[in-house]
Amino acid sequence: MLNVLFALIGLLAGGVINTLADDLPQRLRPSRPHCPNPDCTHVYGPAGWLAVARRWQNGGRCPECGHPVRWRALWVEGGTAVLFAALPAILSDPLTLVVYALYIAILILIIVIDLENRLILDVVTLPGTAVALLLAFVLPDINIVSALLGAVIGFVLFLGIYWLAKVTFGPGAIGQGDVKLAMLMGAMLGVPYILIALILGILLGGVISAFLLATRLVRRRTYLPYGQYLALAAIIMLLWGQAITDWLLT
Repeated sequence: MLNVLFALIGLLAGGVINTLADDLPQRLRPSRPHCPNPDCTHVYGPAGWLAVARRWQNGGRCPECGHPVRWRALWVEGGTAVLFAALPAILSDPLTLVVYALYIAILILIIVIDLENRLILDVVTLPGTAVALLLAFVLPDINIVSALLGAVIGFVLFLGIYWLAKVTFGPGAIGQGDVKLAMLMGAMLGVPYILIALILGILLGGVISAFLLATRLVRRRTYLPYGQYLALAAIIMLLWGQAITDWLLT
């Protein structure tokens, strides 16, 4: 039953993520779900707040401009619902379950915005870091010292990577948003998980990029957002950090 409840929560969280992913990169104040067409001002009522609901209304199109429901919106809602449904089987502590669900929603939002806009927004990472530091006072598996140290380590290490990439490959190889994302990850994960997460993010970026190049899905000069790999690594460490750490130490 708890899995069903969290699936519904994940579905709703996916709807919020979709709306924020539309509004925040445009520097718009978050509002009710609306047509993503910038030339359309239609705002959906409660029956159309979720993309999965809009898919079955008006032929899956905006009733004013005819703009179709985007597949991204459907994938985000469905994927978040499935992931949230699995959380109770992975996380046993109730408080950790709720807080990590919030963290994962934030990280999914970062992935979506970075993939679509090549941006990691301060309006997401900075408040997220502050919230993670505050929640470190109440979570059972992390304390404020570990969270603060993790945030500092994440920031400093990736700041060094940022400058090294800038000197080696030129401006834009690693963005300043990635540095702040690493800080957010450190506040969420603490030490030593942040170190493993950063290494895992770098490995994921290298392996996936190599695969895309080998299959010619991208070209050598194609820009690939890096934040998605870091955020994915953070989600993996939130869910299986202890098991991964134990495996590395054995």
